[in-house]
Amino acid sequence: MTGNRGKRLNQYISDYVVFDLETTGVRPDADEIIEISGIRVRGHKAVEEFSTLVDPGMHIPAAASRVNHITDEMVAGAPALADALGAFLQFAGNDILVGHNIHSFDLNFISRASMRVFDAGVENDYIDTLYMARKCLPGLCHYKLSDVAAYFHISTAGAHRALADCAMNQKCYEELGKILSQMQNSQPEVLCPKCGAEMVRRKGMYGEFYGCSDFPRCRGTRKI
Repeated sequence: MTGNRGKRLNQYISDYVVFDLETTGVRPDADEIIEISGIRVRGHKAVEEFSTLVDPGMHIPAAASRVNHITDEMVAGAPALADALGAFLQFAGNDILVGHNIHSFDLNFISRASMRVFDAGVENDYIDTLYMARKCLPGLCHYKLSDVAAYFHISTAGAHRALADCAMNQKCYEELGKILSQMQNSQPEVLCPKCGAEMVRRKGMYGEFYGCSDFPRCRGTRKI
């Protein structure tokens, strides 16, 4: 992870931008973004879309193309990273970002890319639906976006293309948010005094304590 990043939140909100990337691989320091998509949501409803392919300036490995079905021919003539990322960041503005596994994947890519081309991080606060799903659906065997969508009987058609994944994720977030709200109403969450993220129970050598869920980025603790 490079660059400045906002806080990871655990909330059900009405206004946000859900986003997703497709890339040439899984390493932010060696691979490149080849598609960026986002959906602006207001009052829990999708109101505007953003989507662009990105010319990575490199060959797209066959393994990546097998997953996302994006080929060298498709990105030929597409915007360069600086133009595509700049347009997406303008689209997102100061909105809270929502996505699946963005804490460990997508935000690493766009934060590193933004530092590289703009010398600035991506400081939007964000909500990762992977963490929400683990909290709200503890009985699932797997927590891929398609698994969460299947649980809610949401179509997975077009999976692994960024805009289709955004649409799927937006619907999943709305369903997860309803469950989260019920959980928080019955047992209000404990927030980190340092960064405001949710705190979770942990065990230490002196017994249980609350630790920040954004560890190791934040090491806030609180007595139980």
